[in-house]
Amino acid sequence: MKKIITALSLIIASSLSHAQDFQGMAVYESKTSTADFKSRIAENKDITPEMRKTIEERMKKAFEKTFILNFDKNASIYKEEERLDAPGSQNNGMRMMGSFMGGGGTHYKNIKDKTFTIDKEMMGKEFLIHDSLPKLDWKLGQETKEIGGYMCFKATAMQKASKTDFRNFRMKKRDEEKDKKEAAAEKNKPTNFMNEGEMPKEVEVVAWYTPEIPVSQGPEGYYGLPGLILEVSAGKTIILCSKVVMNVKDKKEIKAPTNGKPVTQKEFDEIVTKKMEEMQQMYQSRGGNGGGMHIRMGN
Repeated sequence: MKKIITALSLIIASSLSHAQDFQGMAVYESKTSTADFKSRIAENKDITPEMRKTIEERMKKAFEKTFILNFDKNASIYKEEERLDAPGSQNNGMRMMGSFMGGGGTHYKNIKDKTFTIDKEMMGKEFLIHDSLPKLDWKLGQETKEIGGYMCFKATAMQKASKTDFRNFRMKKRDEEKDKKEAAAEKNKPTNFMNEGEMPKEVEVVAWYTPEIPVSQGPEGYYGLPGLILEVSAGKTIILCSKVVMNVKDKKEIKAPTNGKPVTQKEFDEIVTKKMEEMQQMYQSRGGNGGGMHIRMGN
């Protein structure tokens, strides 16, 4: 079987090398587990069933998305599929949350130049993030499975968790939050479950790639494997390819976005962190109990 796959890969690679205008398209479904959020919301007696339903509906929109990847041999653009929302259904806060959940803007990466460019909107301002592609130390395995008719191989790596990707946000264990004395002192205060979370330092990435499509591309910022990545599991998020079209007739222009204030990834993370701190201080000054996202980094 492996000899057949290798031979097929060589044939496809040879045909792609002669097709200068080759382009493919893949559809990905991204889903992030919200089980820990839902269980913590259910425990909060201050949240009514109606409020809980509204929160869960908004979380579903933020944590479940469809993306389109258009790619050639050297570059790709990854963008959330456009969908029509009811008028007024999305305010600035929801758009901001959506961008932190992997959506919003265009994610361009050039595997030849090893660079990426992403346009992001935050609080009404456009940013153009341009930086070097992070290199993952992939460990190739022999385990295989079939995805959409393609034979895929497993690869794993450890990835530094982004400080501005809140799909990595997780709830702290109850016995790690406060000792009994502190908990008793605050038992009558409204609970803000966002104050009970943290961000990990790194997450394990499990990818499944197919040598039958010998391009080193994948969803989001993932790349660097000897075949198109059809599935990625990172932390609580799974991104699964549901459709692949090779040599598409309706070719897209694969180029980096240009609108927005140019920043590096580090600069963008610092801007977001500062803005969130300002928002938390604003809530506290209004007499809230730290209504902003008080997130502990690390672990």
